Order: sequence, then structure tokens, then C-alpha cells
Amino acid sequence: MIDRWLGWHFLPADRRLRWGSREVVEAGQTYRAEGPLVMCRNGMHASRRALDALLYAPGPIVSRVELLGERLDASDKSCSRERSVLWIADAATVLHEFACAVATDALHLAEARGARVDPRSWAAIETKRRWLRGAATDAELHAARSAAWSAWSAARSAESAAWSAARSAAWSAQNVMLEAMLESLAP
Repeated sequence: MIDRWLGWHFLPADRRLRWGSREVVEAGQTYRAEGPLVMCRNGMHASRRALDALLYAPGPIVSRVELLGERLDASDKSCSRERSVLWIADAATVLHEFACAVATDALHLAEARGARVDPRSWAAIETKRRWLRGAATDAELHAARSAAWSAWSAARSAESAAWSAARSAAWSAQNVMLEAMLESLAP
């Protein structure tokens, strides 16, 4: 028995394949690459983990896919001859919510390690959540983001080593959370 190779792939908002293609991606369709497979250059790409796929995302449209046929594998993505789209959805809101959840977790972790978290960081997350509900303007969101960025930049140099270790440890848990959030979009 051959295991199915299921993965995640993100598309731009217009749902078109990359590299100048005019073809709109649709659920239930299979897309094929011609010519030699070359990682990052030619082939139908996807990542096993949603968080890895997010690193390559050109936009907020997520698709759950199956890679078929000849395949090249790298540590965070694969490239195959064919990619079958099982379902597709606009994940913009989910991605914003995920960002808020990860930011909240990071601030809690920083506090647990004894760091003082600048209140502007907490305010920025709350403003983003209000913005998602339609209760904050784009201008308010921008102002909160700018203030939080200033606070983060000031604290970053002192916390960079601890932050790097914490980020690595949290990566798997964040992927589980992101995949659950994305799966909620499936039809």
C-alpha cells in the first residue's frame, strides 16, 4: 500500500498558479508540471506542515493538496509532477487570528521567563482582534502596530537568544494549532 502524500499549498488572492500562469486553481482539479522537476523552479510544490507552507505563501488562499507522481523532497517542502487540489479556501481571517494567538503565546512566554512586556504589545494584539471584528479602523491598527514594533525593537536585542530557543520549541505546537484552524475551513 502506498501512503498518500497530503500537504498544504498557499496561493495569491486571485487563486492563480504562480510564475505568470493565468490558470485559476479550483478544488477537485489536478495540475501538472511539464519538464524536469527542479525544487523552487519547476514542479507542483506543497509542504507537509501548514506552517512550512506558510513560509512560501504568496497570499491568503489555502489549499489542501495531494502530490502525485514523481517527487523531490526537501526538509520543508516537496515538488512533484502533479498536485491534486482536495479543497481550497480563503484563509485571511484565520491567518490573522493565528498571528494574534502566536503573539499572545510569545508575550506570555516572555513574561514567564521574567521579562517585562511593554503594554503596547498587548494593546496591539487587542487592537488587531478588534479590527478583525470590525471594531477598529485601519488607522488604529496601523498606529498600534507601529507602537508595538517600537516596543519589540527595543526589547529584541536583550531577548534575541532566549527568543530564538523559545521559537524553535514552539514551532510544532504552533503548526498543530494552525492546521486545526485551517482544517476548520474545509467543506
